[in-house]
Amino acid sequence: MNNHISSNRTWKWVSSILLLSLVAYIIVYPPLKKTSEVASAATVNGVSISTDQLYQAMLASGGQQTLSSLINDELITQEGKKAGIQVTDTDITAEIAALQSSYGSEAEFQQALTSYGMKLDDLKKSMKTQVTLKKILEPQITITDDEIKKYYDANLETLKVPEQVQASHISVATKEDADAILTELKAGGDFAALAKDKSTDTVTKDNGGSLGYVSSGKMDPAFDTAAFALAVNATSEPVKTSTGYDIIKVTDHKAASTPTLEEKKAEIKTTLTNEKLSTLSSSWLQEKKSQATIENFLNKGA
Repeated sequence: MNNHISSNRTWKWVSSILLLSLVAYIIVYPPLKKTSEVASAATVNGVSISTDQLYQAMLASGGQQTLSSLINDELITQEGKKAGIQVTDTDITAEIAALQSSYGSEAEFQQALTSYGMKLDDLKKSMKTQVTLKKILEPQITITDDEIKKYYDANLETLKVPEQVQASHISVATKEDADAILTELKAGGDFAALAKDKSTDTVTKDNGGSLGYVSSGKMDPAFDTAAFALAVNATSEPVKTSTGYDIIKVTDHKAASTPTLEEKKAEIKTTLTNEKLSTLSSSWLQEKKSQATIENFLNKGA
């Protein structure tokens, strides 16, 4: 199965701000917990690598970049407070949902998280900055009906919805393993339970092997051919793919379609808003930095 992840979608319009803030959260904070109980980050044949060594190495390799992201985060937080902006759990949930919808399937979204060494909870913790910045800047943005129509006409081919199936799979290494699982399924075994127990796909197994809706032409060719040939609620024989053998179950099938302008209007407006947010956020942040009093002590120590 292909890892079909479109990197230009990842983290949407504030990618540089959000990703660096998240790196700061995940990587920098743990070494700062320098208590007497955590004197060593690791040992090698009994020789200690201290948390201080780790911290200094991380400062040398990416400290300035990470600190810059934390400064950005603090500026956005302060400006949000000045503007009286409140970020609710509902706001964060909506932003996560919008991000998820930009991927072809739930599996692709989970693969994107995995590629950054993240879990969904990590992403949620980072979202407050994004939502705050969005609430600050959105009132400054106007999208006209003419802009929406021009975008629709220029991007109609990409807006078309390809044929899709809602699929789940159990991925294993050998034909023998796949045959054994298929025997269990034919004897009444539960597909989701078997996927969780036996699938080697760590991204989907805990979700019962669910791939969500997948589009034609986006998966491993053998997987794609088998999945789109299945009837709804049917299960495949073992399918040899580039990673081993898959057993596929299809639970829904959607024909290809061409959406109308009206059907896509809200989505296009969001896309155009995000494009303008991307440009505006950069210039806005530089302006706020020029107006703020910022002391970078890492620079002084260099």
